[in-house]
Amino acid sequence: MKKIMIVDDEPDILFSIKYGLENFSEKYKVIGAESGHKCFELLKNGQIPDLILLDIMMPEMDGWNVFAKLKEKPKWREIPVVFLTVQTDPYSKGFGKMASTDYIEKPFDIKNLGTRIDKILKKQ
Repeated sequence: MKKIMIVDDEPDILFSIKYGLENFSEKYKVIGAESGHKCFELLKNGQIPDLILLDIMMPEMDGWNVFAKLKEKPKWREIPVVFLTVQTDPYSKGFGKMASTDYIEKPFDIKNLGTRIDKILKKQ
């Protein structure tokens, strides 16, 4: 079973992705983290996912900072990160697509999200 961590400050997004992906495929277990701090707490406690879905616009620690901090640790550096965001400005899209494994704009279709995750995880 593949473990996916979703880091997003919106409870509705956490719930809908968990529900949608776990129903899309029995091969997914989704862990929700409502902040960057919670993400790192889970990682430090051994909850290492196969992929991270990361929102950019979050209070306290935004997705860019979470991404940078993930890349600092060798054991977290190789985790594929997919930005899942409402940010559609050229800078965010350009940098996000260049730096991360994928860049998906909200709103999204859960089946499309599942298909894109499948493709990423098959490359590992």
